[in-house]
Amino acid sequence: MPSTPKQNKPRFTHYPGQQALRKGRVSLPGHAYVLTTSTEQRRPLFKNPILGRIVVKEMRRLHEQQAVNSLAFVIMPDHLHWLFILGEGWTLAQLARTLKGRSARIISQQENYQKGQKNIQPVWQRGYYDHSVRDDEDLHRMARYIVANPLRAGLVKQLSNYPLWDALWLTDTLNTSHPP
Repeated sequence: MPSTPKQNKPRFTHYPGQQALRKGRVSLPGHAYVLTTSTEQRRPLFKNPILGRIVVKEMRRLHEQQAVNSLAFVIMPDHLHWLFILGEGWTLAQLARTLKGRSARIISQQENYQKGQKNIQPVWQRGYYDHSVRDDEDLHRMARYIVANPLRAGLVKQLSNYPLWDALWLTDTLNTSHPP
């Protein structure tokens, strides 16, 4: 019986209309967005808080560069959610590319050093999801939803025990201590 050549599986699944959605993506400075992105193959890289803090550092760096006004974020073991107001001169695509590129470079170096490896595995999946937030009430609701992810996922019983989150408004609202 002749063998059939093994075909390479596509790395990413493409859905009808997916490219059209990207074409319609609008980046408006001064508007609030939630950006969500996942690790490659949903690897739980950020169970290691040291690797998660690398992403936090890069998010803060983008805030300091005025690419965004960061409002809230949570870094889960295999993905992140980030609520921000987009800065002048930046697009969502530039922001995602910069965050993922900078953090991936450092995370790969850290991972390879810890494991004594020289091969580089991708850190992030290609692409990202974004959602425009329309008013202040939605901003507060979205921020609460984002930072409560570790609670809903059963990772901690109190948010103060989870190290990879921050929110502009929520330290008093949630009656919990703020991570450093």
